[in-house]
Amino acid sequence: MTTWCRRALVALLLAQAASLCAAPGCDTLEPVPWRAVAPGAWVWLPPDGGDVSPANAGHVVPTSVLVSGRQALVIDPGPSHRHGERVRRSLACRFGAQVRWIVNTHAHSENVLANSAFAADVAAGRTQILATAPTREGMALRCPDCLASLTQRVGDEAMAGTRIVLPTRTLSEGEVLRLGRWRLRVMRVEHAHTEGDLVLWDARQRVLWAGGLVYQGRVPELAQGHLDGWIAALDRLQALGPKQVIATTWSVAPASGFPSALLDTRAYLGALREKTLQAMDAGAQPQEIDRVALPAFSGWAGYGARHGFNVLRAWRELEPVWMDQAKPAR
Repeated sequence: MTTWCRRALVALLLAQAASLCAAPGCDTLEPVPWRAVAPGAWVWLPPDGGDVSPANAGHVVPTSVLVSGRQALVIDPGPSHRHGERVRRSLACRFGAQVRWIVNTHAHSENVLANSAFAADVAAGRTQILATAPTREGMALRCPDCLASLTQRVGDEAMAGTRIVLPTRTLSEGEVLRLGRWRLRVMRVEHAHTEGDLVLWDARQRVLWAGGLVYQGRVPELAQGHLDGWIAALDRLQALGPKQVIATTWSVAPASGFPSALLDTRAYLGALREKTLQAMDAGAQPQEIDRVALPAFSGWAGYGARHGFNVLRAWRELEPVWMDQAKPAR
């Protein structure tokens, strides 16, 4: 490299550093540990991979961003005003980008309550919050209780300033969100993890944002879910052939095959379905949770707290299926 090139490079770096430091609050910003997914795409992973606790302040699912020039799109901004503020300020300070769009993939508090940090931008028309109609309806119905519940679990300080900010625009199946090189096709999945899950798929990059549909090392939640619909959704996602999945985790496929989290989630739900039907065949009652134990998944976070509840939900859903199967042929 010539002396002139070196001087030019140093000048450029100094100019960039000066512009970052000149932005209000950048000198006191708590850094966000963004990890690169692909050119222009970044993810902020949860600190411990476990369930909600005061230690993680509700940050149990990844926050993703796409950046192109001075524009940014945020997918699932996080659990609180404070978390969203770190995202917003990091994008401004590190990338020089303004958040133009926020995508809420589904109506769970740890994914959407950080909308709060963008309320002023939304009110001013600088930012849009995008979601499916069922997600917006679910947020309007449940977010007040979810905010209270999350505050109780992580503490008032972690949730300070957090308020409910609903999506401003609904998305339809097949819409395409464009930002730089990214072309995110909207896929709506209803009656799976929740009443309305949003999936974003970039076929060229083979990156899939699957919201709450894919887990790894944590037992999925069937609270608003439907077992058979969820299994069908995972089969649909696997058929796309993704190389990376970002959902409640970030999972990268090996040289040949599928991201392991996609397979693991399908394996748990499939085992839950099979074992529940076997318990019905054996004459068990719904409350006999031990009859539907799944030792292969007992080491996953939340197994003790959620698996029994999932059994009850699966039983209620599958009982009509089992009764139809048990009817004698005419």
